[in-house]
Amino acid sequence: MEIAGCVVLITGAAQRVGRAVALDLAAHGARVYFSYYAEHEPWRQTLEELRRHAPAEAQQADVTRREQVAALVGAAVKRFGRVDVLINNASVWLQGPALELDEAAWDAAMNVNAKGPFLMSQAVAPHMLRQGNGLIINITDLSAFQPWPGYAHHAASKAALVALTRTLALEWAPTIRVNAIAPGTVLLPDDADEAKRRWAVERSVLRRIGAPEDVARTVRYLIEEDFATGSVYFVDGGRSLL
Repeated sequence: MEIAGCVVLITGAAQRVGRAVALDLAAHGARVYFSYYAEHEPWRQTLEELRRHAPAEAQQADVTRREQVAALVGAAVKRFGRVDVLINNASVWLQGPALELDEAAWDAAMNVNAKGPFLMSQAVAPHMLRQGNGLIINITDLSAFQPWPGYAHHAASKAALVALTRTLALEWAPTIRVNAIAPGTVLLPDDADEAKRRWAVERSVLRRIGAPEDVARTVRYLIEEDFATGSVYFVDGGRSLL
């Protein structure tokens, strides 16, 4: 699929990694429609930057609500006429000892990280099937493959997303390709100290921290490479090997 001129719908792209992916795609000529969750997010600045490269729109949406998902997908199709690529990027990062987790914490992780991508994929798939072509990219992480004490609900939700990726790739083939990307440390929290930075470097086989642009380049590869489906692409500096 050619990036220039294609329509990309990406969730949670007002900031951090999602923002970098959206900007990279727009710089290569993609038309981007993105969602944000809260009004305080810097979505206006992101939208302004996107429009310097290509047509773009933003819409507030809760991806765990079916009616809001339907409205988001419908608005994107109405604005640009189609959706070629869906990137399920919206996510929550929650932690806590398993013995202390309540149902609310479990549900929050599962709803945003697993149910949200399912609802988005289910809403966009009919449009892609009618078009005769489409791509879905799910952003998971290494917790789906490594045991991380204190992250049981997060890891379970991301593992569910991997299973969803593989199942939908098989069920919707050959028209819709579905892949996942599992980043390692590509962007530290804003409040990360030097000890956290050293910890991240030590857990990278390449002995360095990545960048959001590493994920963006992988997204571009998956858009352009039409023979890839049902796979998870690790962008982690080799951390999954340790």
